[in-house]
This record gives sequence, C-alpha cells and structure tokens, in this order.
Amino acid sequence: MATSNDLLIKQRSFIEFLAAEGCSAANIHARMKTFYGEMCISDCAVLKWVIIFKGEDPRETILRDQKHSGRLLSASLTAHREKVDCMIRANQRVKQKEIANAVGISKERVHHIVTTVLGYRKVSARWVPRQLTVDMKAQRKDICTQLLELSTVFILA
Repeated sequence: MATSNDLLIKQRSFIEFLAAEGCSAANIHARMKTFYGEMCISDCAVLKWVIIFKGEDPRETILRDQKHSGRLLSASLTAHREKVDCMIRANQRVKQKEIANAVGISKERVHHIVTTVLGYRKVSARWVPRQLTVDMKAQRKDICTQLLELSTVFILA
C-alpha cells in the first residue's frame, strides 16, 4: 500500500502532466477526483501546483516537498527527556523555567515532557511521580520489613 507521501507525489505528477497539456486547474481537479476519490487533494492545492508547474521548466520541477528552514524539532528527543528527569530527581523543587534554560527548550515543551511523558505532577512545590514505580514499591517493602524486624527486637527485649 502506498504511503500518503507517495500518493501526494503521484498526484503532483498527474497535475504536472495535465498542466503541461494546458488543462485548467478546475478540470484537473475534477479528473483527479474521479480517479483518486476521497484521497484527492483539495482544489486549492491543485491550483497552487498548477501555478508552480506552469512557471517552471518541466525538467527542473521537483515533486517532493523541500526541507523548510526554521527550528529543528528536537525538543522531544530522548536526551532531553533524560536531562529533565535527572534534574527533577536531583532537585524536586526545580522550576520549569530553570529546566528550560538548562536544557535549551521552551517552558511549554518542558511542561509537556514533565507531565505527559514522565508522568510527574506538582505537590507542595515538588515534582512527584503520579504513581509508584516498581523500584519505589520495592524500596517501601524493604523499609517496612526492616521496621518490622526492629519492632520485634524491641518487643522481645
């Protein structure tokens, strides 16, 4: 099955061919609608591509989307998640602004990572996990066992 990107490239090729024959954008869209059905791109997109194809040399036309300039989508990388988690474990009273400055991502992205990805919530100005992890449960069990052993020693003495 073709991916959506492959389907877009096929549709752009279809538009390029019909635009080279001199068909109007409305005619091209109507023909595409009969062939692609619900998977057809919008009439505005067809018009945009017809304008692009009529203004360029067909031998130099690029059908794939070009890379856009701008900020990289690196705010949700695993490395950022690990840094945020380490900062919270080191200091549960750390502020989102401090984390954002240290890691180099926005406060909104920090909030998303802390609450949604890592599952922390704010209690009494400290970040605490929403649920106990397996390690926390084991640690609590060990502490309770030690306390029971100590209490039996004091009772017997």
